[in-house]
Amino acid sequence: MTVLALILLGSLATTRMADGEVPSSADFAACNAAAPHTVKAGTVSPTMADHARADRARGGALATNSPDFPGTVIESADPQIHGMEAEGAKNASYQAAYRACMRRKGF
Repeated sequence: MTVLALILLGSLATTRMADGEVPSSADFAACNAAAPHTVKAGTVSPTMADHARADRARGGALATNSPDFPGTVIESADPQIHGMEAEGAKNASYQAAYRACMRRKGF
């Protein structure tokens, strides 16, 4: 019985960790602050998806105003894109840097 209880608790803990957390405004701010420095250092490689999103962002298709964030940001179901500053989203390298930052934070 004790072994069964331990297995159940272990599986619940693993499921909780697999679900992950929701990024906070502090996470968005940190990655938006770090992205320009990473772009300037030249240590990111944008993907074709980054280039496509940057094209759409330049057309204004992705940006929205949100009461949770200062300025205009990207709203997305993808936690590695959500919360990105709209101006930065126009640059594929900025998007790659922001996504890398969010990945390092576990999103």
